[in-house]
Amino acid sequence: MQSGRRLPGWFKMQRASGENYSRVRRLVRENALHTICTSGNCPNIGECWNAGTATFMILGDICTRACKFCNTKTGKPLPPDPSEHQRLAETIRTMGLKHCVITSVDRDDLPDGGASFWAEVIATIRSVNPGTTIEALIPDFDGKQENINKIINANPDLISHNVETVRRLTPQIRTRAKYDRSLSVIKYIAENGKTAKSGFMLGLGETEPEILETIDDLYNAGCRILTIGQYLKPSPDHMDAVEYIRPDKFEMYRESALLKGFDIVESRPLVRSSFHAEKHVKA
Repeated sequence: MQSGRRLPGWFKMQRASGENYSRVRRLVRENALHTICTSGNCPNIGECWNAGTATFMILGDICTRACKFCNTKTGKPLPPDPSEHQRLAETIRTMGLKHCVITSVDRDDLPDGGASFWAEVIATIRSVNPGTTIEALIPDFDGKQENINKIINANPDLISHNVETVRRLTPQIRTRAKYDRSLSVIKYIAENGKTAKSGFMLGLGETEPEILETIDDLYNAGCRILTIGQYLKPSPDHMDAVEYIRPDKFEMYRESALLKGFDIVESRPLVRSSFHAEKHVKA
């Protein structure tokens, strides 16, 4: 998380320790799994893992893209692990999860971006854990509908895809991904009868009109669950935050989005796309 620059007083993070935290860490390590909690250096890891929840990351921990805000490793990924889906499903059963969030690195090296593997993972979790709800936090798959269909047809309870930032800043902080492509992914999810969720970060230099425009764009694309959080520099090698947005501004954006018609809006400095995700699936 943020390094070298003092955070404002409104940032309060739970310590990454405790019995439940240690149990989740042990299960993740023993089953050779990956989480975005650790790969992304998430500030909420203490709170979430102590609550017995984690966002699992499939298809390895090496991404084919190098977005400037993200702490996930970049390079040439290993081939997909054919046993990963079973280990993940069994870990979810051992943890007794009623809800799980699955995400992945970008796999532009694979013919379908990993969509077939995604579908197999969802099917295996369903088979082993029939009472567990699933949120799929997916990459853009280059906007190819035939690949997004593989996720939709696997029937997770909720499908998320993050737009990450406003239109103007997208080329500066995201590699390969495009703002309008992300909107098209969200629109396609919604048009096919699935609840669409998205999120973006503040503090990267965006203006208030740009933030409100992004909220409008997401709503018009069919997004109904929205998360807004503060960008925090995940390591000394990453870009600095331009600004720390005050909590009252986050609340203003939350109220604005709810008035627009969103069903659920999480908007606070430490909100991340999977934070309190178990509440979102009920929408």
